[in-house]
Amino acid sequence: MHFLKRERDVLEELLPGLDAALAATSLMELELPDNPGLKAFKAHGGPGLLVPTEHAGIGADAVAAVRVQRALASRSPSLAVATTMHHFSVATVVETCSGSQGFEWMLLAGIAREALLVASGFAEGTTGQAILSPTMRADVRDGKLIINGSKKPCSLSRSMDLLTASIRLPAEDGSREQLAVALIPAGSPGMHVRPFWNTNILAGAESDEVVLQEVEIPLDLVMRTESAPAEPLDALQTSGFLWFELLMTASYNGVASALVERVLEVGKADAALRADLLIATQAVTCSVEGIAAALSSGRSTEATFVDALVCRYAAQDTIAWIVRRSVEALGGMQFIGSSDIAYLASASAAMAFHPPSRARMAQPLCEYFAGQPLRVP
Repeated sequence: MHFLKRERDVLEELLPGLDAALAATSLMELELPDNPGLKAFKAHGGPGLLVPTEHAGIGADAVAAVRVQRALASRSPSLAVATTMHHFSVATVVETCSGSQGFEWMLLAGIAREALLVASGFAEGTTGQAILSPTMRADVRDGKLIINGSKKPCSLSRSMDLLTASIRLPAEDGSREQLAVALIPAGSPGMHVRPFWNTNILAGAESDEVVLQEVEIPLDLVMRTESAPAEPLDALQTSGFLWFELLMTASYNGVASALVERVLEVGKADAALRADLLIATQAVTCSVEGIAAALSSGRSTEATFVDALVCRYAAQDTIAWIVRRSVEALGGMQFIGSSDIAYLASASAAMAFHPPSRARMAQPLCEYFAGQPLRVP
């Protein structure tokens, strides 16, 4: 079957053996807490996917990365969601490393060589809070950073090796506050995980609460951005969230694609409907890959980020239609005969919960197209 072949071929080329390992495990087993998916991802070199080759990584560009995420999601939605958060964090470090001679290159090499998983402690998932708002309180004491706070939900909460957390710090010249990213090793004294995710949908992403109480890290594990908390996006933030929107959209397109694949395999639905499902899924794919190609060519701009947001919200509607019609096409006996169909349909609905929500971005998008800088509230 040609459907999903390109994506699975790219996955096999970059992470050999991972697709076969996932395909050999049932969907519902891959979606359980403590499932084998994340272990397989680490064993096959997945954490180094976006790490540049000069830092011992695979060096996948954005087009290859979105194809990998679609392929992963067609096997395990939880794995795709969890690894999107890892890649988002790594992409932020890569962007920082591109203009720095600091410790970041050693961190990237460690992520690739030791297959380290990096969780995100940004504000996504926090109701009423801006995505870029710091979620942790940070104080400098005796030359070290002391962090308090929590992140919930936090994907990879139990498998992470590092946590990235957004914080506020005084600028080095003391003139204002800056947004910064702290890198916190998992298992640091004062860090612990509390149960939070109370549904079985996407439970394999390990999205529980990570709590930090007087966690101490050296100041050289802090990456400063160029922006103050209320300013428009800087280059680092634009790049990071561009990656997030593309990888997340590709992942949920993969969830929908898993249902379309089942429709094609059964082969009983009307040809016109099957064609419509193929057209819709491939239209989302082409939109995502077009923006990914712009990112790969160096166009990590505000305009590209707006394109990614528009693509994401349009894809959200298209994916909802794909899922609804796929479930209908598969019919009642397929629905009754396996929990996979209901599970995939439910998992796809979580796309709407990822930041920034359409409602929160409505006014900023209108302002942007009227000529103002983009805000992410």
